[in-house]
Amino acid sequence: MKRVLTALLLIPLVVVLIFWAPPLAVRLALAAVALLCLHECYAIIRAGGVRPFQPLGYALGAVLIVTSQPVDALLIVAVVAMLLLTLQSERHEAALAVASSTLFAVAYTCGPFALARWAHEVNPHWMFVVLLINWAGDSAALYVGQALGRRKLAPTISPNKTWEGSIASALLGGGVGVAYLHSFVPALHPLVAVAAALWINVAGQAGDLAESVLKRGAHVKDSGSLLPGHGGMLDRMDGALFGYPALYVFLEVLRRLA
Repeated sequence: MKRVLTALLLIPLVVVLIFWAPPLAVRLALAAVALLCLHECYAIIRAGGVRPFQPLGYALGAVLIVTSQPVDALLIVAVVAMLLLTLQSERHEAALAVASSTLFAVAYTCGPFALARWAHEVNPHWMFVVLLINWAGDSAALYVGQALGRRKLAPTISPNKTWEGSIASALLGGGVGVAYLHSFVPALHPLVAVAAALWINVAGQAGDLAESVLKRGAHVKDSGSLLPGHGGMLDRMDGALFGYPALYVFLEVLRRLA
């Protein structure tokens, strides 16, 4: 019930934000969600025994999403700043792990939200459909997996996930995505819409498993408790963290083939 109530509260807010809020508000909201995910990711990393330079990560993540600075320039500045900070560390043997984990977490949690901003600028419906496919797929995987799940999908990574739930996720998430794209991006060929929806769904499922690997490695069950019934923000957005890069690749391939 908590899961349903949380969704009922958040979905209207997300819809209003994506379709009616000014661009700056969208960027700030994306930055806020990304930084929450980053904060939870850093908590997982700390639980695994590494202490990243969090202030640098927060600053880099915010700049990446809110501004339009070139990513390659930001990366170079971030690496130099990271190496300068390691000079102050007393544990030089951990410098590589600290630097790597600091920048990895930013790329993992904030990079996809920069792509979400790009998707919103291309067409707000593209930004929303990634969330819609992941939300529908997650719900199908959860409830079908609980009711009918027999064969484990990845028992060493996430023992509760099943093949039955995964297939249900692809069918419902993909189906909802196709219906949405047909209604709101009508210029898209139906077969292309099917390919896009399934591609985004599969990427989202991979994102879910990827976060599970990180949590299992750090012996953490949930990334947080911010969203009742869902866990942390990272738990809720893990699929979208792979979904937006998948969307970017898909649209770039379409553009080059056109």
